[in-house]
Amino acid sequence: MHSLIAEFERLVLARPWLSLLLVFAVCAGFAAFTPRFQLDASADSLLLEADPDLRYYRVIRSRYGSDDYLIVTYTVGADTDLFSDRTLATLQGLRDRLAQVSGVAAVTTILDVPLIASPPVTLEELQDSVPTLLSARTDRELARRELTESVLYRELLMSLDGRTTALLVTLQDDQEFEALLRERDQLWVTQLEQGLTPAEQAELGTLDDIIQLQRRELIRLHRQTIAEVRVILADYRHGVEIFLGGLPMIVVDMLDYVLRDVIVFGAGILVFLVGLLVLIFRRPRWVLLPLVTCMLSALVMTGFLGLARWPVTVVSANFVALLLIFCLSLTVHLIIRYQELHADNPGASQRWLITETTKDKWQPCAYTAATTMVAFASLLISGIRPVIDFGWLMVIGMGVVLLMSFTLFPAGLMLVEPGEPQRVGRLTDAITRRFAAWIERQPRMMLLVYGVIAALAVFGLTRLEVENRFIDNFKEDTEIYQGLVTIDRQLGGTTPLDIILDADPAFFAGPPEPEPLLDDEFAGEMDEFDAFEDEFAEPGVDGADDLGATSYWYNSFQLGRVGEIHDYLESQPETGKVLSMDTVMDTFRVINNGDTPDTFFMSLLYKNVPDDIKAAFFDPYLSRDGNQLRLSIRVFESDPNLRRQALLERVRDDLIAGYGLEPDQLHLTGMLVLYNNVLQSLYRSQILTLGFVFVMILGMFILLFRSLKVGLVALVPNLLAATVVLGAMGLTGVPLDIMTITIAAITVGIGVDDSIHYVHRFKTEFAAHKDYGLAMRRSHASIGRAMYYTSIIIAAGFSILVLSNFLPTIFFGLFTSLAMLFAMVANLTLLPLLLLWFRPLGPGSDAPVTQPQRA
Repeated sequence: MHSLIAEFERLVLARPWLSLLLVFAVCAGFAAFTPRFQLDASADSLLLEADPDLRYYRVIRSRYGSDDYLIVTYTVGADTDLFSDRTLATLQGLRDRLAQVSGVAAVTTILDVPLIASPPVTLEELQDSVPTLLSARTDRELARRELTESVLYRELLMSLDGRTTALLVTLQDDQEFEALLRERDQLWVTQLEQGLTPAEQAELGTLDDIIQLQRRELIRLHRQTIAEVRVILADYRHGVEIFLGGLPMIVVDMLDYVLRDVIVFGAGILVFLVGLLVLIFRRPRWVLLPLVTCMLSALVMTGFLGLARWPVTVVSANFVALLLIFCLSLTVHLIIRYQELHADNPGASQRWLITETTKDKWQPCAYTAATTMVAFASLLISGIRPVIDFGWLMVIGMGVVLLMSFTLFPAGLMLVEPGEPQRVGRLTDAITRRFAAWIERQPRMMLLVYGVIAALAVFGLTRLEVENRFIDNFKEDTEIYQGLVTIDRQLGGTTPLDIILDADPAFFAGPPEPEPLLDDEFAGEMDEFDAFEDEFAEPGVDGADDLGATSYWYNSFQLGRVGEIHDYLESQPETGKVLSMDTVMDTFRVINNGDTPDTFFMSLLYKNVPDDIKAAFFDPYLSRDGNQLRLSIRVFESDPNLRRQALLERVRDDLIAGYGLEPDQLHLTGMLVLYNNVLQSLYRSQILTLGFVFVMILGMFILLFRSLKVGLVALVPNLLAATVVLGAMGLTGVPLDIMTITIAAITVGIGVDDSIHYVHRFKTEFAAHKDYGLAMRRSHASIGRAMYYTSIIIAAGFSILVLSNFLPTIFFGLFTSLAMLFAMVANLTLLPLLLLWFRPLGPGSDAPVTQPQRA
């Protein structure tokens, strides 16, 4: 320590101008990279990095179609007919304008889909032309009935009341980007199973860089496309209600939220903190120096993120606010200690005051920064990429804050004279002294109060959940929320869930035993099939293989089983629209004289329908070889009783037990599965992160205080603070999510700062007086003031987060503020009470606190 202080005096205090010049030069260097600062709110940034379901989802998406589409809901008034010439002409104009937007591949509306019951058509007529709503022979009233009652179109493109329709705006695919994702996923699998060679590790790093660049470009193009779409929609909102939805739109809007949060939080907290500093310290130096130190710390980190091309996600959007708060906390401790020394030594030189301040506060500040780093480092084991990145970002940021606080702040302070000693904080003194009096007068009552609080917190923990609706992440006045509600209530649900059915493994085991020769009657049917095939086949083109004979699923028997599964899925209260091959077969009853198609008709149909019919009816639900099926489900996201994990477990168990499926045949995928995986990982992550934090911090306490007993005593208030904040979430019904999972770790990391400062000062006072009561009172009168100021500043700073449009960020701010205030009170009451009760520093001259005493 003596060597460190000597070097500090030589490098920083002896040459303050040079120190400041070097600091500003470094800051300017990092500032040059701030234009490269990036944001990322893509769906991948909110998913589990090594989730095998994510890899399977990408394979299925590439096979059956991407979910990169926008949904425009168009609702007419009660007195307007959606099928009138004027309304359809308006829809046609809207469709045509949307189709011309750059980045749009296709627009699907009720004007474009095949109508085979308006009036009914035959297979031969279907080969000649595919009727749509605008076809000359289409009956408008029959079309209305087909679109509102057909199992294929109702609650997909048309609401049941016939007033709301959807326009599906499909965005252009980036096949190269999807291929890069699959290639990287394969390397991840190899890394998990057997490790990577140096060459493969380098390839993985290169792929990550390329994917990051292409994702940014893709989001930029989507942002441009969505902006053009919104301009067009604004021209059509007169007299109708229009909402825009879809995953690309949510990503773009969340990016705007993140950018707004970074700006608002940074600027708002900065203004708020300036006001607090003026109110508390009054002198310009105690406002300007902390302010410059905080701003330059945030600037360095922003430039570092740009230099490293490290994007900020919705989870880490508040990093600027956090850095400002943590930096101010450290500088307030330095200011308070400087003022104490100046009041006790009014004639001391500025250099001596700064040296002694630094000497006294370096060790506790370094340890508080280290414990905060440990708290954020615990997030690295969460398995959730944005949470991991947030942990790394704050670990590095705390290092920057510590260095800036002990270089820029003292060097800048060297440029001014000490002036007259300043005595402030009479109200604060009164508050902290009152805490000390309560400890001495009512120790048992205080323990009883904390016991009750702990019991309530534990009860709240039992009610803590991870289930939360994605829609609840947004305020009701946002377009994301309104669009999700409209799609949910009028168009059959929001969140996609896919059921993938593979062929029975026994189907591929080998050829069956030879069957007896065909009887004459069946042979006649096959001759009839060949005659039909010849009639409908294109001249000069050989027919494809008979899918009904060569595939596992594409026959009347297996599709009958699929129909039963389809009906089961539709019967679940959480599910809305269900689409499958059963839907297709129901639709094609029209061209089979109202009868359920048999294998013969199905084979004929698949061979001879036009490609656009095959693309619309078969490709989304049946693989090319007929050995895999997809059932597409949309789940009601606005259902208050939605429990994703219970739904997925029930569906899987029921399909295996009740419908003769082998476990290997059945796969559940889609965004509902991926989002549920993230939620279910939160419990495990919370346990792991808190366990890691407490073990590491206890070790640091033992190292710092050289006593296991002191370390355990200092840990109790922080353990209680974490339990209280999680219990409060459980009692108020706020679930764990990717934002609130970080609250407990941050609470411990910041709360431990107060514990370290208090115990450090308590040990100093006890060593001087050997009196536990006096040590407590003197600690409350000195370090207690700094703890009070920093806790109020931190709590007030986090409260700024309520200005966000993202509700998890609001909850994060509110509950973190609550945790900081509780941790301050616990460290000023429960911690000293335990120190007086257990006397871990050895015997003192005063009596133990076992009964009320006079202050």
